[in-house]
Amino acid sequence: RFCHQLDFSTSGALCVALNKAAAGSAYKCFKDRLGNKCYLALLRAGRGRQSRMTIRYAIGKNTTEGMTHMMCIDGTEGCENPKPCQSELIVLEHGSDAGITCLPDFSAPTLPLGRTHQLRVHCSAIGHPIVGDFTYSHKKDSSPYRMMLHAYYLRIPTGKELIEVCAPDPFVTTMDSNWVPHHVTHRLEE
Repeated sequence: RFCHQLDFSTSGALCVALNKAAAGSAYKCFKDRLGNKCYLALLRAGRGRQSRMTIRYAIGKNTTEGMTHMMCIDGTEGCENPKPCQSELIVLEHGSDAGITCLPDFSAPTLPLGRTHQLRVHCSAIGHPIVGDFTYSHKKDSSPYRMMLHAYYLRIPTGKELIEVCAPDPFVTTMDSNWVPHHVTHRLEE
């Protein structure tokens, strides 16, 4: 029983319960927004070079014709029922990926269990869309083989136990020889 979802091409940690009671307990944590997730992503370089930022845009469903499977930030035309949310972004490395024409930032956004497509929408809204995110790059980014978003860490404090899982970082040169870091800003372990 799946307790939550990852977007189609997002890799990493996913909670799957072995029985109905465990699924209910984990689902309640997600519903009550008690746990935490940490994602790793390759982001397109854009304006600014901040090493940390807090992104606070309310996110709602996009009701614009042809964009009904997308979310949007409050104030965007067609944005229905926006709800507040916050993402913390910490830039770990600056580097390049062969076959990608611009320099992406390698980042670790963290958030309380959040809104649909929250990181994808927030990163796009600040001018640093996730590499390979065809949907939120306005159909411009189709060159990599997948969206470069990875669910690195998941923490679920159920009533019976604390569940913490970590899926290894796929954005390292040993795993993907195309990724070449140029400058380390923060270490993942920190």
